[in-house]
Amino acid sequence: MNGARRVALGALLGGGLLAGCGSRRVPAERPAELQPIKARANLRVLWQGRVTAATREVFTPAADDGVVYAIGGDGAVSAFASAEGRTLWRQPALKRASAGVGAGAGLVAAGGLDGEVVVLTREGKPAWQATVSSEVLAAPLVDSGLVIARTTDGRIFGLEADSGRRRWVYQRPASPTLALRSHAALTVARGAVFAGFPNGRLVGLDARSGAVGMDVAVALPRGATELERVVEVASAPAFEGGQVCAVAFQGRVACFDAQRGSLVWGRDISGSAGLAIDARAVYVVDDASAVHALDRAGGASLWRQGALRLRAVGTPLRLGQYVIVGDFQGQVHLIDVEDGSFAGRIATDGTAIVAAPLPIERGFVVQTRGGGVYAIGLAA
Repeated sequence: MNGARRVALGALLGGGLLAGCGSRRVPAERPAELQPIKARANLRVLWQGRVTAATREVFTPAADDGVVYAIGGDGAVSAFASAEGRTLWRQPALKRASAGVGAGAGLVAAGGLDGEVVVLTREGKPAWQATVSSEVLAAPLVDSGLVIARTTDGRIFGLEADSGRRRWVYQRPASPTLALRSHAALTVARGAVFAGFPNGRLVGLDARSGAVGMDVAVALPRGATELERVVEVASAPAFEGGQVCAVAFQGRVACFDAQRGSLVWGRDISGSAGLAIDARAVYVVDDASAVHALDRAGGASLWRQGALRLRAVGTPLRLGQYVIVGDFQGQVHLIDVEDGSFAGRIATDGTAIVAAPLPIERGFVVQTRGGGVYAIGLAA
């Protein structure tokens, strides 16, 4: 891992106690209790599937051509019909899975702790396996005739989708000494691969060649200690209308012109959970689990929803009239994009939802740390 120490955020913050001045220690603030809401949207579980529970990994589901794919801690990939949740197949793929799955063009890709990238066909049959340089950090993506995989040592690999042959590899210089243990996913848009890095930078690569088209600073390190200088872009960038945006831990939210690489605006909001974007706004979860809507044109605050304070809110999804987020107790929250008010809520299995909800035709899918795969219908 190029000498970097990748640690969980909870470990950085002291496992329940926060250090105060000198040797004084104060109890950590408790997560907010959920208050009753006046629901304006009807939510119901359309179907429920199950895979093996995760431990520290973040397993993200994927969808392609009417099928939802999910992987569990045992390395087996399951395929569910997105309409009714019927299990189509279950295929052992990896001894130790490290991230979620990617899907597209009739292929399903998964990555492992030992650097394996495994690709299955739509029917669940093994297509090929390749080995990359280290643990696969986030779900591989299937796009532009490639399977694109990111590893913990700062590399991104473009592998031919039909064979696994390496087309290109991108490598960052050595990582900072201290970094978060994140599941920093990739984003592919308009033939470009966007990725954030532990040094606070955002990179855009040409998907066909791996050539660097953009390399910009989301945030710059500040402070005297290693911890104070962590400015990792620990979640997937978001792309919309020619802009790419990212958020850095102990840094800021920043949006750039994706073609020119020029900064459009930046705001001092620290986050590691991630963000979503639409034509009007950027929706970002900060480190206290407040959800912010920022004007996409200039970064001005549109609203802030702070009632989920310290509930370890995961990556948001913008869908219809709502921003959808999950929390550490498996609760799914619908937030109105107009004013930030709660519009609905539904419980899953009581374990954390970390990855972004996955949109499907009749609603969205969430995967819990306990292995629950829930398709949830959303109607106004």
